[in-house]
Amino acid sequence: MYKAMIYKSTKTILLLALLIWSSIAAAQTVYYTELKEDVGPSSWRIIKKSYAEAMEQQADFFMIEMNTFGGAVNFADSIRTLLLNAKPKTIVYINNNAASAGTLIALASDYIYMQAGASMGAASVVNPQGEVMPEKYQSYMRGLMRSTAEAKGRDARLAEAFVDGSVSLPDWKEEGQVLTLTPSEALKAQLIRAEVRSREDIFRDLDLNAPKLTSYHKTWIDHVIAFLVNPLISGLLIMGIIGGIYFELQTPGIGFALVLAIICAALFFAPLYLQGLAEHWEIALFVLGVILLVLEVFVIPGFGVAGILGIIFVICGLSFSMLANDYLDFKISKPGLLMNSFLIVIGSMILSVVLMVIFGKNIMQSSAFKRFVLQEEQKSTSGYTVSTPKINLLNKTGVSRTVLRPSGKIEIEGVWYDAVALDGFIEAGEEIYVEKHENYNLFVRKTTERKA
Repeated sequence: MYKAMIYKSTKTILLLALLIWSSIAAAQTVYYTELKEDVGPSSWRIIKKSYAEAMEQQADFFMIEMNTFGGAVNFADSIRTLLLNAKPKTIVYINNNAASAGTLIALASDYIYMQAGASMGAASVVNPQGEVMPEKYQSYMRGLMRSTAEAKGRDARLAEAFVDGSVSLPDWKEEGQVLTLTPSEALKAQLIRAEVRSREDIFRDLDLNAPKLTSYHKTWIDHVIAFLVNPLISGLLIMGIIGGIYFELQTPGIGFALVLAIICAALFFAPLYLQGLAEHWEIALFVLGVILLVLEVFVIPGFGVAGILGIIFVICGLSFSMLANDYLDFKISKPGLLMNSFLIVIGSMILSVVLMVIFGKNIMQSSAFKRFVLQEEQKSTSGYTVSTPKINLLNKTGVSRTVLRPSGKIEIEGVWYDAVALDGFIEAGEEIYVEKHENYNLFVRKTTERKA
């Protein structure tokens, strides 16, 4: 009788333990996100936001499904550091490719799974043309790979061979070639936990009984930011910035051109700032450049140091904002991006100026332009007006009140007008005469250059 009671009690206890274990297993949560693009500011932002949500939900596992050919080392290092310090267990599921920076990220996870037919490796640092970069880049990457593998108990020498073809591993690769592994090879090397065909295989391997799976869903803000940081869109925004500044300097006071430049600048810098690319000092450099250009046009006579520095600061502020750097240290950025960003900025600026010169006059004479421009404004205290002169001023003489470089302000018979110098610059205080009148501007020359 006692044996029967003990048997029933033991059976009950075992059943209760099984039920408790099953409930715990069923309650486990896996937070899932994807990395299926080049490793860069956009992917880093999504991974960071995904991890924050996983922490809010107290997820037991943080899983990244990966298919990438690599990207910028600095952003890969940021994701690597996040995974190394993550509180939940981390999983990287390579469903096709984990090349270069992708391999670095995978090695930072607790569990690596590879889909049949996938590959990982080839982590040498290369430029956009696929050419291997100098030793200083390779040395930095080797160190990251080695330390990451050691932190997770994986073979550091294998990790180093992903970067350096000179590492001798005759059982795995030919001499002089960087290491790339198939799923079966990676499993044999004990770099991955298993070869799988789906996420469900991963859950079964980890004994996760119907885990609660939550995932990150991109918002419209994510899509807008990804759209705005596209190099083509960045180039168009730069054209809008330069075009707006050009029109404002050519016809001061029209207003909407300045508004256009400000809007384009905000759309250019805001997503880059949110992505962690544009820093305060880079934005300040751009603003300082614009200020110097304005001073050069309206305050400082002649075209000299202020104008040259203004152009340099504007170009550098825009270019540096487009890529990661540590106060002009560009080693953390993907090689070749610095030259690309300068080409985008300078090319956009040149194209913008060319288009403004070719089509500027037609734009200013269009009915749409006239609706935006303030055409009537007069201050009796200063005798100033920006309206179209209602009297015939041809051949009238007056005085330049600001430097005309080539546009500025003149005074004729006590009234101020917008004017454009036909030949070169006219300094403030010089006598001028009106040679022609088109659109909303008077075109003037120095009286000393008056034709007989």
